[in-house]
Amino acid sequence: MTSSLTAARGGLLALPLLLLAPAVAAAAGLPTSFTAGGVEYGAKGTVQYDVNRFADDAGAFEDADDWRRQELYLFARRKGSFELTAGYDFQAEAWADVFLKLETAAGDFRAGQQKTLVGWEDYGTGTSSTLYLERSAAENAFYQGRRVGLEWTWTELENWRFALAGYTGPDLEDENDGTTVAGRVVHTPIADDTRVLHLGASASRERRDDGIARFRARPNAALTDVRLVDTGRLASDSIDRLGLEAAWRDGPLLLQAELLHGHNDAPSGQPDFTGRGWYALASWVLTGETRPYTNAAFGNPKPSRDTGAFDVQLRYADLDLDDGVIRGGRQRDWTLGTNWYWGKHLKLQANYVWLKTDHAGVSLDPEIFEARVQFAF
Repeated sequence: MTSSLTAARGGLLALPLLLLAPAVAAAAGLPTSFTAGGVEYGAKGTVQYDVNRFADDAGAFEDADDWRRQELYLFARRKGSFELTAGYDFQAEAWADVFLKLETAAGDFRAGQQKTLVGWEDYGTGTSSTLYLERSAAENAFYQGRRVGLEWTWTELENWRFALAGYTGPDLEDENDGTTVAGRVVHTPIADDTRVLHLGASASRERRDDGIARFRARPNAALTDVRLVDTGRLASDSIDRLGLEAAWRDGPLLLQAELLHGHNDAPSGQPDFTGRGWYALASWVLTGETRPYTNAAFGNPKPSRDTGAFDVQLRYADLDLDDGVIRGGRQRDWTLGTNWYWGKHLKLQANYVWLKTDHAGVSLDPEIFEARVQFAF
């Protein structure tokens, strides 16, 4: 039995090396995809190793260093026709995006497991392109996650992007049974190589088969399971989510904000719940590069010099889970971050978080230092 466990751990430790191999190959100029019969076949992935350190936390947290993600995607695609993608996160031991997308004159149709529409930080931004190590507390509390369903996207009207989606049944981990309908619209009245004005709105309604809703958030650190704000389990007939978002990019400057709202409609005789959260951030690429804007989302800047690209950013976030008799707590934080992008594949990140929380009359104000090494291809 012991030898089997040792072998299993050895296999898990080998997974980052397997994922790093294509990144090393790409860095050396070797291809990670090939084309045959007009169809491109390939692999892409992200490997992240994190360090979390806590201070002034009254012993609530333990310092940690561990793998954050070990994602591997395999794909086959023909431009203007279709894409077949299957992704798995070996660290979370969970399926990521697994879908078939068809590009037609009536829009793009994507069927399978995919990100839900409400929550721009998750839906729009890939895990390798996040500005901070962790997304905002509001996103952590209200984002629904991935579901299995059908999404339709239409971009034929200039400067507009529309999406509708329906999801049903459990996800690929055989969890989250229920149904969801969602919609999303994005308008970019200004969009050129230097400047982008992004305005977006999204909404969804979820009905869970288990009749349970819960809203909670980690303290901007993913290597801990401790939550300082948490509504607990709420009886639920339906869950409504709403998102509003805006961003302005002008050369190396990015200003971005998002408001998220979650409402639980409880059965008769039990209290409804409404929670809300928002964030606003400013980011500056010190080396002058501009963040690319593709598919209504911003990506990592592409370094223009051998020493790479550097950025700094500051974010304020506020999450309020107190509503009437339901006291989930309130979490506010300032996060100062910096990133170094070296070539296409290596990214180093560091964040310092000043956190203030109040939950059921108990206040805790920890400070958190986080760092990450990321390889992506």
